[in-house]
Amino acid sequence: MAESTGVTVGADEREVLKVLALDGALEGQAQVSCSSLGGRLDVSTQTVSRRFQRLDEAGLIDRQIVSDGQLVSTTDAGKRVLRREYADYQRLFEREQGIELTGMVTGGMGEGKHYISLSGYMRQFTSKLGYEPFAGTLNIDLDEASVHARAGLESIDPIRIDGWENDNRTYGPAFCWSAHVEGNGRTYDSAHVIAPERTHHADDQLELIAPDRLRDELSVEDGDELTIHVEK
Repeated sequence: MAESTGVTVGADEREVLKVLALDGALEGQAQVSCSSLGGRLDVSTQTVSRRFQRLDEAGLIDRQIVSDGQLVSTTDAGKRVLRREYADYQRLFEREQGIELTGMVTGGMGEGKHYISLSGYMRQFTSKLGYEPFAGTLNIDLDEASVHARAGLESIDPIRIDGWENDNRTYGPAFCWSAHVEGNGRTYDSAHVIAPERTHHADDQLELIAPDRLRDELSVEDGDELTIHVEK
């Protein structure tokens, strides 16, 4: 799968990316031709060809030339571009609303406990969030609608947890968003969504931190459904 190469694209290329997604490239392959797409965008075939090339070079699409056009799919990097566009429109039209995410509790890999407990992070949690988090994160598998909705986090200013280093290694920054969580007939008001700047988690994975062990406070186990309301 293609990855971003650092090549930037402009509004014209993003418009092509959007049209391709509407034609099915987001979840599979869309069969298109430069001439038909040019007619829809009111530009020349050559112009569309250049925009395709730019999107390809930027790692935002995968494409295969066939006899009657091209088979095009959107890469993960391309999906992130579209989600940022979505977040921008949310910022315009849903300014006063928060974001609601739903998913199921799942077991993590134990990394959250290690990183949350590190002194360089813990000092900042205490000063910036106002509490010392429980040593561990609650992991959520988001449902399909929430995978798309989480792009709205980009429209909310996060609390930044700065990166730091010690004698052994460098630790990257993370971002936190205030949230309250509902599940099993209970509500917890003092949680935060946390997302490292660089993470191995997919877009359907969400992590929560809080002063208390959320599994106990909400009386939930793996497979139970939670709703997370991220506040603006």
